[in-house]
Amino acid sequence: MTKSIDYFFSIGSPWAYIGLEAFAALANEHDATITPHVIPLIEDNGGIYSRNRPEARRTYWTKDLKRWAALRGKVLNFDNRAGLSDPAPAGLTIIAAINAGQDWLKLTAALQEAFWARGEDIGNADVRRAIVEAAGFDASALDELAESDAVQAIRSSSYETAKAAGVFGVPTFRYEGELYWGQDSLPFLERHLKGEKLVA
Repeated sequence: MTKSIDYFFSIGSPWAYIGLEAFAALANEHDATITPHVIPLIEDNGGIYSRNRPEARRTYWTKDLKRWAALRGKVLNFDNRAGLSDPAPAGLTIIAAINAGQDWLKLTAALQEAFWARGEDIGNADVRRAIVEAAGFDASALDELAESDAVQAIRSSSYETAKAAGVFGVPTFRYEGELYWGQDSLPFLERHLKGEKLVA
């Protein structure tokens, strides 16, 4: 029986960036298919954007990100982030790639690497297109598809699926009905994939 994992994430999540490679490797190791869902934080379920958290928590959040990035072998660039555009439109590009049956994992990695490691403004359409083309994709075709009703429907469906499942933050992984929030939960997902379901 094929194993299937629902993957709820956003391009603008540094945690999704840090954990993407490890998650993809884990899914591959267990011959699990990944069903991607590009979503924002779901505030109705308790998701809280970093900008809305107290200063003490944001300070710790930044330190923890740097620790995990080092552990995962990733680079995080926090310089000049205030001047960057909203990266959310890049999520539509990813949904377009998913809808077109293209290598969305490769494209996601390219966009997140540009945004989080190099500080590139992926919310800017011209910058985003250059990254997409450099990664080997047809940026114009994906842009056109990203504006389609089909992609908008997928985005809405993913949001409703996540909300109904109780997802609030990203990344979240769902396997056999069990949610695992955060890339630091990958060890629990791994044990579940091996047949051991840990119940609190």
